[in-house]
Amino acid sequence: MRSYPIFAVAALAALLSGCSASSDQGQSTGQSTPSASGPSSMLVTTPTTSPAFDNHTAAPGALGVSPSGVTTAVGTPAESTEDEYFQACHAAKMWMLEKGGDRKAQFEPYLESLQKSDAASPGTFDSPWSKLPAARQSAVIVAADAAANDLCG
Repeated sequence: MRSYPIFAVAALAALLSGCSASSDQGQSTGQSTPSASGPSSMLVTTPTTSPAFDNHTAAPGALGVSPSGVTTAVGTPAESTEDEYFQACHAAKMWMLEKGGDRKAQFEPYLESLQKSDAASPGTFDSPWSKLPAARQSAVIVAADAAANDLCG
């Protein structure tokens, strides 16, 4: 029986490259991201910490509040559908672009505008901020952070 080591090595290399292609180059963001083939109503659950974003975090069950009284972190995993996340991120991005300047500097003023007006908008999943459960408030903050970092997609 003849052995084909080149074929075995090639098969192993193909297998390993297939595994590493889905690992996002070894850098995990800790986020659940729906696949492009999944339904647009898929629930997206995102931890409140991610290395790609600024550090807007709070201890589990706690709130992160800025010195000016703006809630900038909710210690609950974010929950929104893919469509809701995109709409909230896009709304935040448009608001930040309209204000001009550095979008990262617009993160807190944007959240302040949502929280002070307490009006329903795409940025708050068409519900007033005060009516959103913690997981949805967290999702609004994640979307605003993504907009500030030009990561809406």
